[in-house]
Amino acid sequence: MNDPMIAVRGLRKSYGRTAVLRGVDLTVRRGEIFALLGPNGAGKTTTVNILTTLVRPDGGTATIAGADVVRQSAAVRRSIALTGQYASVDEFQTGEENLVMMADLAHLPKRAVRRRAHELLERFGLTEAAGRKVATYSGGMRRRLDLAISLVADPAVLVLDEPTTGLDPASRSQLWEVVRGLAADGTTILLTTQYLEEADRLADTIAVLAEGAIAARGTAEELKALVSGDHVRVTFDDAASLATARELGVAGLDAAEEDLKALALTFPSAEPVRAIRDVLDRAESSGLAVAGVSVVKPTLGDVFLALTGSPAADRATSITDSPAPEEALR
Repeated sequence: MNDPMIAVRGLRKSYGRTAVLRGVDLTVRRGEIFALLGPNGAGKTTTVNILTTLVRPDGGTATIAGADVVRQSAAVRRSIALTGQYASVDEFQTGEENLVMMADLAHLPKRAVRRRAHELLERFGLTEAAGRKVATYSGGMRRRLDLAISLVADPAVLVLDEPTTGLDPASRSQLWEVVRGLAADGTTILLTTQYLEEADRLADTIAVLAEGAIAARGTAEELKALVSGDHVRVTFDDAASLATARELGVAGLDAAEEDLKALALTFPSAEPVRAIRDVLDRAESSGLAVAGVSVVKPTLGDVFLALTGSPAADRATSITDSPAPEEALR
C-alpha cells in the first residue's frame, strides 16, 4: 500500500508572464486520500489539469501509476477517472442506461457490461432507482451516479474535484462513506474541496497550495499544530461586562478578538487552564457577568489563513487559475 501512485516533482506552468505553478512537489500513495487545498489563483486547478493530461506543464515531471503525464498520456488516461464539480450524466437515460453506455465506451467485454452496471448500482445505493430517468434523481443521487460512472473501468486513481458541491449534509455524509470505502479497497484519491471540514474528515494527507507552491503538507492534526497555541474564549451575559473585560489585566486579554454579537472575547494563551482561572477570579472580583469560558483549538481554517493570508470567506478552492483545457492545449 506504500507504492507512489502520483509523483510530482518541480512542476511549473505559466500563462504569458503569469507563473501559476512555481515548482510543485507532492507524492500520493496507493489507497491514500490526498486533499489539495488552496485559495483562488493558487494553482490547484492547473495542477489537476496537468495530472489528468488536459494541460501540458512547462517544466518538472508528473507520473500517474508510473506513467508520465506528457510522454505516456494514453496510459495515464487508462489509469485515472475524473469527477468534476457537477454531475456529468444523461438526464434522458435511466441510471442503468448511463452506466451501460459508459461501460461500452470503456470497451468492457459485452458479457461484463450488465454485471458491472448492476455491481455499481448496488454499491452506490441506486438499485431501486436503476430504471428511472436521471431527470427524476435528487442532487445526491446524481452525484452518486456520477461517481459510479467514474468507476466503471475500475481506475487506479480517482480525481474528485469538489465532489460534494451543492449537496445537503446528509448526502455529503453518504458520499464521504463511499469515498472512504473506495480508498479502503485500494483506490488512490486526489481530492479538491471548498469544505475544510471535508478535508479534515476524509484526507489522510492534506497539502496547502499557495502562490503556485506547496506551503505545507501533513495530516490534519500535523497542520493544526503549525498554528501556535490554544485560544481562550470568554462569553459575557451583557455588553457592559464585555466593555470592561479588557481592563481585567489578564495576559493576552488586552489583545483579544472581540465578537460583539456573541458578547465574547477570544485571546491566545500558552497556558489556557491558568488563563481561565485568572479570568474567572478577576471577573468575580470585578462583578462581571461571565456566561461561559472555553478553550478553542486551532482549526484547518486557522491553518489556511496563516499559510495563505486568505480569510475564511475566500477559501473556496474551485478556481479559474488557467484557461479552459481545450484552449490550453491549442
